[in-house]
Amino acid sequence: MLKKIREEFSCIFARDPAAQSFFEILTVYPGVHAVLIHRFSHWLWNHGLRWPARVLSYLGRWATGIEIHPGATLGRRLFIDHGMGVVIGETAVIGDDCTLYHGVTLGGTSWQKGKRHPTLGNGVVIGAGAKVLGPISVGDGARIGSNSVVLRAVPAGATVVGIPGHIINPDRKAQEAQRLAIASKLGFDAYGMTPDMPDPVAHAVNHMLDHIQALDQQLASLKQALRERGIDLAEGPLPELDDCQLDPGEPR
Repeated sequence: MLKKIREEFSCIFARDPAAQSFFEILTVYPGVHAVLIHRFSHWLWNHGLRWPARVLSYLGRWATGIEIHPGATLGRRLFIDHGMGVVIGETAVIGDDCTLYHGVTLGGTSWQKGKRHPTLGNGVVIGAGAKVLGPISVGDGARIGSNSVVLRAVPAGATVVGIPGHIINPDRKAQEAQRLAIASKLGFDAYGMTPDMPDPVAHAVNHMLDHIQALDQQLASLKQALRERGIDLAEGPLPELDDCQLDPGEPR
């Protein structure tokens, strides 16, 4: 038992730079308290002591602000950072080395008995306020952005952001230079265009830029073909798009 507790504490040092000592973690980390209480309530639940398990779970919720149903299955080295408002449903399954932040919900979408909550693989990170709903699976190493709402399965290693959740393609470097060039040509300053800022709005803007670039290439080819046939076209300046700039500081 002491070995398992030490293991739980060691993972916190690795994931929370604010952690100072084992004593601090033991006394003032509500995520640790909630997990330790759940370990006992889950044991009671599995041994048929359902009402005592629910009472203990309720007391843990009152003390920590974290609600974990005693029927939920938690893996090793789970870290619930801050934790206030976290809700983990009865049939949820969480793998090893996962991290949940405050306001996370692993909830159900059905009133029917049976599996109705998510299953998380190993090493999953779920940002603050995110909602993962239904009997879906989240693959190993997946990342779910803050305040996202995830209703479909997430493959291993993917990053999901937005409402509803969108899987972000992490490899956009090959297209980035072309997008920047066409955006500069149009006088368009789209925020979040870099690969390190996954955002559904930026994703949509990037696809518009790809489309504009393809049209631009087709138009250039058409002009070249006309010139080869002796037809000269007058070229005017592109209209200014300054009023369409997106300011990253404005609320969306």
